Amino acid sequence: MAGKTGTQVKARTKAQVDDHAAPEPMTAAAAGRRGGAAVREKYGEDYYRRIGTLGGNALKQKRGSDYYRDIAKKGGRANVEKYGPDHFAEMGKKGGTTTKQRQPSDFYSRIGKLGGTAKRNKKSPTEQ
Repeated sequence: MAGKTGTQVKARTKAQVDDHAAPEPMTAAAAGRRGGAAVREKYGEDYYRRIGTLGGNALKQKRGSDYYRDIAKKGGRANVEKYGPDHFAEMGKKGGTTTKQRQPSDFYSRIGKLGGTAKRNKKSPTEQ
């Protein structure tokens, strides 16, 4: 058996080659989900809340509390331009309907009285 070696290379079919092909690259979204799950597993469920609070407090100290009001106004204006004022009226109606379903029947009466009481108890600048 001249010319034969101890191991022979066997021809593989295309199916066999495909089975051993390198896995397809992961998308950025899939990598983000995988990384986020690993962090949650390592540090716990409330980790993101804790670091978000720290970051928010640092930003508030750096830029002041007016910063949040300003970015909220910008976001609100952008949403009005994008969706129109009717969108917000519809969202308000949906929210009111949901609140009405979830709360007892005297809910609106109670909060109305609280608001009225608060206005009566608030002193005007000239009364102080």
